Amino acid sequence: MNTSRAKAPAGVNLPALRHHNAALVLDLLRAAGAEGISRLELAERTGLTPQAVSKITARLRAEGLAVGAGLRPSTGGKPRTVLRLVPDAQFAVGLHLDRDGLTAVLVDLAGRPVAVTTAPLDFGAPAEKVLADAADAVRDLSAAEPHKPVLGVGVAVPGPLDHRDGVLHRVTGFPQWDGYPLRDALAERTGLPVTVDKDTNAAALTLSLSEPPGDFAYLHLGTGLGAGLVLGGQVHRGARTGAGEFGHQTLQLDGPLCECGGRGCIEALCLAAEARGDRAEAARVLGAGAANLVGLLDIDRVVLGGRTVAADEDAYVRGVRAVIEERAARGGGGGGVVVTVAGGGDRPVAEGAAQLVLAPVFGRVGERG
Repeated sequence: MNTSRAKAPAGVNLPALRHHNAALVLDLLRAAGAEGISRLELAERTGLTPQAVSKITARLRAEGLAVGAGLRPSTGGKPRTVLRLVPDAQFAVGLHLDRDGLTAVLVDLAGRPVAVTTAPLDFGAPAEKVLADAADAVRDLSAAEPHKPVLGVGVAVPGPLDHRDGVLHRVTGFPQWDGYPLRDALAERTGLPVTVDKDTNAAALTLSLSEPPGDFAYLHLGTGLGAGLVLGGQVHRGARTGAGEFGHQTLQLDGPLCECGGRGCIEALCLAAEARGDRAEAARVLGAGAANLVGLLDIDRVVLGGRTVAADEDAYVRGVRAVIEERAARGGGGGGVVVTVAGGGDRPVAEGAAQLVLAPVFGRVGERG
């Protein structure tokens, strides 16, 4: 979790923004961790008055979301009471519905996993069967903390989709999902609020809380290939929420047929190389796409993830970095771009899905369109 001491977005002392201001305070409490933060520091970093902060923190304490964490030594005046977040006051569920598997995680308010389950999943099965498996996972995870409220369920799935309405489009390889209202259908089954987004966007969201400041792309290579983009500190989804369909850039006009209907897509070339055991070629193909992305967006970092990358992280980092550096040496841009691995295979996607629920609690709801 990012524990940066940077000043939070300014609060406004208006009754209509009560939730907004409370979210700013909660976000700072979360960032402070177990060390805690004083009311005076909260006022300084939010721009709220000390009186407003006192009212907000009193309400948070009454709701069980904040608690005293001792006293800070005096520097000449009265010792300051330090407050901290109560991470296990509430929870959120994150689901990663992949083409062949389901990963589910229960996280606390600090985003820390409390329980994790994995199971096979046939995303090509009838929607009712997929929904039943997802709802069962939510029920089982909620039972891990039966006396604590679950705020909602975040669901990360392959794209394309409309995250605003929670409706899937023609998922690559599974066009039968086109137009399916996944958000509403799962909410009806679970009785909980549901948020839906692309798997890569979910992972990018959770990574944005821990990555250094700056723009980056998260490239997820698993059963498919996609990108999550963080630009200006926010997940970039695009005006029609379709940004990040990275795997379907064409690298070979007369290349192999892809499940999307195109030819020579990065996804098809990369997965084909993996299937025949040529990991160096798979990494080189991924690197070519990453270098294109670096040149197009002038990003600072490329973060790799997904189960296929997890099988040989070093090979993928080396291969992708080599292509980007070769392009930069020819004057194509990308000098100094950092290539890293998210780690954890598919776990960042499920944890990011839970962050789809937590983000509004901490005032992190902005997006670039």
